[in-house]
Amino acid sequence: MQFSAPESGVRVDVFLAQQMPELTRSAVQRLIEQGNVTLDGVPIRKNAKTIALALYEVTIPEVKPVELVAQDIALDVVYEDEDLLVVNKPKGLVVHPAAGHEDGTLVNALLHHCGDSLSGINGEKRPGIVHRIDMDTTGLLIVAKNDFAHQHLSDQLKDHTLSRTYECIVRGGFKTDSGTVNAPIGRHPTDRKRMAVTMKNSREAVTHWRVLERFGQYTHVQCRLETGRTHQIRVHMAHIGHPIAGDPIYGVKKPELGLTSQCLHAKELTFIHPRTQKKITVFCPLPEEFESALKKLK
Repeated sequence: MQFSAPESGVRVDVFLAQQMPELTRSAVQRLIEQGNVTLDGVPIRKNAKTIALALYEVTIPEVKPVELVAQDIALDVVYEDEDLLVVNKPKGLVVHPAAGHEDGTLVNALLHHCGDSLSGINGEKRPGIVHRIDMDTTGLLIVAKNDFAHQHLSDQLKDHTLSRTYECIVRGGFKTDSGTVNAPIGRHPTDRKRMAVTMKNSREAVTHWRVLERFGQYTHVQCRLETGRTHQIRVHMAHIGHPIAGDPIYGVKKPELGLTSQCLHAKELTFIHPRTQKKITVFCPLPEEFESALKKLK
């Protein structure tokens, strides 16, 4: 890949990270250190700055294949048939293998539970995965056992007939009982590990919220996703001044309410069954840590 710098004096790693939003700045820096970013065929220095109109060539090395292994990890299966299953994901379980989490993921558990009966649409590292939730977010996640089911469920995500409802505890009180946050989300301009409401390199994001119970400095809120961007509810709640309790990235840094991570739970999932065309709604209870925080507030 080649990228022409429009101006001089910008760090090349910053410039390239802006051009390739799928890569973090640290990933770009590793490419530079490995000699995979060149100018006129010569690898650039790691602290190099852009030269106006210069053409930088980036080579992305081939990813070494990761051999997925089936692992006997307990799954809380809420619904299952020949086409799909819905699991209640616990806190701390990563959905699919990635850097730093090569195994011990939900995918490894699914391979043990389902054997070869998982769809392949999302590639060999994410068999069956239709949508994701964050590692420390708990709750319902739907998994496709075949490509037929996966395609239908993916289409429902796009046309919003697959409905996902979350509950969370957020900081502060609301003047109204419900509302909608319609604000685009993209990579944070300076912190590549975070997302943010931004107009640059962003995608439409819509979250509908409703107050369930008020506790003065905190509020128990229900959120329904119309879109499914990375960290969407966490970013949107923080954007309107109500960060999720326990969220160390978008909320306060100090511990609160005995929480060890963001108090966010995917409680309800409604979809049209791909084969029977019947509407199915599944629920799961709030996790113990969430219930404990509510008891402290009451």
